[in-house]
Amino acid sequence: MSSTPLPSVPPQDAWTLTSHNLLPRWIPVSLSRQSTIPISISRVNQVDAARLDIEMSAMLKEQLVKVFTLMKPGMLFQYEAELDAFLEFLIWRFSIWVDKPTPGIALMNLRYRDERAVESRGKVRTGLEGPGLTVAQKLWYCIATVGGQYIWARLQSFSAFRRWGDTEQRPLARRLWILIQRIEGIYRAASFGNLLIFLCTGRYRNLIERVLQARLVYGSPNMNRAVSFEYMNRQLVWNEFSEMLLLLLPLLNSSSVRNLLRPFSKDKSSSSAEDSTACPICQATPIIPFVALPCQHRCLRCSEPVIAMQRHGGVSTE
Repeated sequence: MSSTPLPSVPPQDAWTLTSHNLLPRWIPVSLSRQSTIPISISRVNQVDAARLDIEMSAMLKEQLVKVFTLMKPGMLFQYEAELDAFLEFLIWRFSIWVDKPTPGIALMNLRYRDERAVESRGKVRTGLEGPGLTVAQKLWYCIATVGGQYIWARLQSFSAFRRWGDTEQRPLARRLWILIQRIEGIYRAASFGNLLIFLCTGRYRNLIERVLQARLVYGSPNMNRAVSFEYMNRQLVWNEFSEMLLLLLPLLNSSSVRNLLRPFSKDKSSSSAEDSTACPICQATPIIPFVALPCQHRCLRCSEPVIAMQRHGGVSTE
């Protein structure tokens, strides 16, 4: 009778040694299968953030203009471009430069993210994490938004003041004017194309964000928008209603409307056929053919027609 050999009992830490041996091989495989989770950022939030930033700049500009109310009229208009650039620089300095969102972006629960770093890593769990903008991106953002807008505004005002677009100008000035118009047309066409792409994909509101690959993502995944549009809706409704009234009221006949509303008035004692030309004291009608006699109160309404008729010899008074 042959005896079968019994299997050897593995050591107690065999599974631990096996896991340590297989762990270096499993980590690259698991990371290679992990891909970027596509996220959808509300397009309304991004557009509203841009609008709120514009309104914030307008409010700051209004407060700053009040400081120069006692200065010479028209002097501030000459430096309007510098004033706008200064306000935009202040907003950039205390928001994007210090890794904070702008006021409008913060109200919409958004922040800027470096999309290049996220795409190079290829490892995203929630779709919202990722590093902020780099120093180079912040500087280029300031140069494009603050410096670019200032240079373009000054160039347009200078060309319009010098009348480069007139045919009587020098050929060089005329060519520069045509070049400016072509650049503006190309930029508007590119902005329109970027808008269509933004509506389809929900990424990059403008060309600057697309070139810098600075994408807006949610700052907190469990936070709603902090702006209520109830007051804005009421204001829009009232503005439309007031404009409609201003358009229709001049077209209405006031006397017909008054006659229409007279039965609903509180004064029920007065008759509907009351004449507004009657004497306010005796209620006598001042103009009656062949019997137009003045009343004893000699009011202006009663006496004027009779005096006029006496001058022409049409009525004899007793």
